[in-house]
Amino acid sequence: MEEQYILAIDQGTTSCRVLLVDQQGTIQRVAQQEFKQIFPKPGWVEHDPEEIWTTQMNMLELVLEESQLEPRQIAAIGITNQRETTVVWDKHTGKPIYNAIVWQDIRTADICEDMKANNLDDHVRSETGLVIDAYFSGTKIKWILDHVEGAREKAERGELLFGTIDSWLIWNMTAGKNHLTDHTNASRTMLYNIRKMVWDDTLLEYFGIPSSMLPAVQPSSSLFGEMQIGDSRISICGVAGDQQAALFGQACLVPGMAKNTYGTGCFMLLHTGDKLSHSKNGLLTTMACSSNEKPQYALEGSIFIAGAAIQWLRDGLQIIKSAADSDEMSVSVKDAHDVYMVPAFAGLGAPYWDMYARGAIFGLTRDTSREHIVKATLESLAYQTRDVLKAMEQDSGLELKNLKVDGGAVANNYLMQFQADILGVSVERPEVIETTAMGAAYLAGIQIGMWTPEDVSAHRRIDKVFNPKMERSLRESLYTGWQKAVKRSSGWIDQIN
Repeated sequence: MEEQYILAIDQGTTSCRVLLVDQQGTIQRVAQQEFKQIFPKPGWVEHDPEEIWTTQMNMLELVLEESQLEPRQIAAIGITNQRETTVVWDKHTGKPIYNAIVWQDIRTADICEDMKANNLDDHVRSETGLVIDAYFSGTKIKWILDHVEGAREKAERGELLFGTIDSWLIWNMTAGKNHLTDHTNASRTMLYNIRKMVWDDTLLEYFGIPSSMLPAVQPSSSLFGEMQIGDSRISICGVAGDQQAALFGQACLVPGMAKNTYGTGCFMLLHTGDKLSHSKNGLLTTMACSSNEKPQYALEGSIFIAGAAIQWLRDGLQIIKSAADSDEMSVSVKDAHDVYMVPAFAGLGAPYWDMYARGAIFGLTRDTSREHIVKATLESLAYQTRDVLKAMEQDSGLELKNLKVDGGAVANNYLMQFQADILGVSVERPEVIETTAMGAAYLAGIQIGMWTPEDVSAHRRIDKVFNPKMERSLRESLYTGWQKAVKRSSGWIDQIN
């Protein structure tokens, strides 16, 4: 009998990837390609949805070509995706009516202020688990309908569809037959009632979004349709937003288990089971992956800029040639933590939720070098993680003893050691850091019976544990300096045009 494989599609904020996973849960092949980031105005971030679709399919074809597999050997496809990013397209032509508005985009801050003025804060928090912020999809849909000529009229006629990137991919992969999403992605739109498990009529009415635009919602591990590849029809059996997929891939399957993913942003999730817990400390309540209609929940701390700050050092300031340079450069700066970098390029997420904060560097002196700035940028990821962990412990009443980490930046040993030092807890790095894509693969594999949930834990291997070495007094002193820097970067601008 031929070996069977899972294809994991990992559609991220800066690149499209496809991973080939065998029946033992081992990654056999990876193809990845970056795509264009579009910045029309300060604070605006867009992607070309058609470029994402083309790039993603090119990577799928490349994996099949390089592995020399027949399509019939692909047992199922899993999808994980950047969340909140918003696409609106014409259901008849299949063409987007505007670029995808990315989760980092903050053009809709004025809509958020109007929502607050209309006293929608409590409704949004209690029904969607979120806070009012430009981060989420709802305000982005409204902006497109308000600013693209004829869009609202077409929407009212039932001619437009909305989707987060998973829905856009599924619709194209199934040749326009299936307009679907899963619970995890739906819970990031600020339109989905996570208590009643339905689209929220109050918010749809406020935004003026016809329900005909919205995808049907189903469990993360379920059948989303079939894709024709060559002579074979391959089932799409797993879909989850990237952070919930990483939670699943890290085998955080029961209440009290937490992970932190260091990607473009930085996202910490704490599994709370079937208990819907509302945060009092600036965290979000979100839906975790499930294989049936019984909801699963998590508390989440969303940090907008993490790996993107390293990318900025490379592409914006051009003071590093590659992300790997940041490790060696940081180590070269001995015993100096005097410079703080607050990467509020898209405002501040949890626990501050300040759309008007902006990036800043503090503590510069005449002898500050590029190495100091690189080191401060890396350390900002760790400080932001402590902000979130502190809020998470206060909300949950749990004291975390270790933190499971994943994402590209965890390959940086300096960052991981400083993370352990500033938290005062051990940091656990797995051998396979591709836990987001693996989460999507496992969801698909479980649906077709290739694996069980227990296999997710059995396949996980630890690469290294970083234990804290820093004195408590220094840890607290450094964190106090960070809090001072955040305070001074907060509310930097008065409004967003």
